[in-house]
Amino acid sequence: MSRIKVLLANRPRLIRELVMATISDQPDIEIVGEIQEEVQISKAVEAVRPDFLIVALEKSNRLSGICQTVLRSFPQIQIIAISSDRNSSMCYWASLHIESHQIECSEAGVLSAIREKTRPMNRPQ
Repeated sequence: MSRIKVLLANRPRLIRELVMATISDQPDIEIVGEIQEEVQISKAVEAVRPDFLIVALEKSNRLSGICQTVLRSFPQIQIIAISSDRNSSMCYWASLHIESHQIECSEAGVLSAIREKTRPMNRPQ
């Protein structure tokens, strides 16, 4: 059985310890690291490739800059953000937005579609 890899990156030590105590004895979950400083997160994620990153939730309940950075670089990861000052948490993940458009069913149509791929697509507003 493959274990779920979790990287802890909460600044408040108490939250890290509570999360660690909650999940460390789970047989299907492995804590692969503990980060104290936000600047270390991207390097740690790259090094250990966790399935989940657990971080402190920003006061505004909005996606923090570090979460955006991590999700752009590692879209397969899920991020759980936990608030230390209120009873709140969020789970973030990246999703793929799939678009399509009809192309001419011919050699020229296929070649045109391939060539358009290398140019920015005009997206409806």
